[in-house]
Amino acid sequence: MTRYKIQSHHDLKAQLKAVARGEQPAPADAAQPTFESIEALTRILTPENRSLLATIRDRKPQSIAELAAMTGRAAPNVTRTLTKLEAVGLVRMTLVARRKVPTAAASRVRVDIDPYSMSDRAEVI
Repeated sequence: MTRYKIQSHHDLKAQLKAVARGEQPAPADAAQPTFESIEALTRILTPENRSLLATIRDRKPQSIAELAAMTGRAAPNVTRTLTKLEAVGLVRMTLVARRKVPTAAASRVRVDIDPYSMSDRAEVI
């Protein structure tokens, strides 16, 4: 499970500067990866990307080229999308005999929105 903070780049930069100046201690969750907003996370989960994830989970392609053929998408487009999905923990890429094999790395994305503050969180499970 990977937990992500939801924090704007502006707020993150201000927080890091304050810590660097010694004005505040580093927060306990400082090492957590962040998304700028819930919208940034949901932009990754487009219907096309969710379909790609389902194909990976259900059909278990043995290469990016095979996944591209299964989905009818261009291989460079699939590679670019897989890079983004891997960065957020939804896909795992494994090198097998000089081929990159995508595998599903998550079963759920859970978003916890605090309506009273900006302490939202997302979990990739």
